[in-house]
Amino acid sequence: MDDKKTNCWEFKQCGREEHGNRVNEMGPCPAAMLQEADGFLEGKNGGRACAYITGTFCSNSVQGTHREKEKHCGECDFYKILQREHRADMTVHNFIRYVGRK
Repeated sequence: MDDKKTNCWEFKQCGREEHGNRVNEMGPCPAAMLQEADGFLEGKNGGRACAYITGTFCSNSVQGTHREKEKHCGECDFYKILQREHRADMTVHNFIRYVGRK
C-alpha cells in the first residue's frame, strides 16, 4: 500500500511543481520549492502547507499572506482534506515552529 500523501500541486494539477509543465510560463510555486517545510503534514516541501505560504497560485491569481488567504483556503477542497486528516496539527503556529526547526 502506498502511504504517499498528495501535495497541493498534485491535487490542483497546476503544473507549478519542480519541473512542472507550467513552470516556464508561470514560475515554480513557492509551496513546491519550500524545502524547510518538507515533511510538514506529511507533504513534500510545502505541498501540504500551501495555506501558510505567501505567493502560492490559486484560482488563477497569486495569493498573499496566510491572513489574506484564510477565507479563500477555507473554501478549497484540498484544504478541507488537510483539515480532516490533520485538524489538531494544522495551525500556522505549528507550521512556523516546524519550519523554524530546520
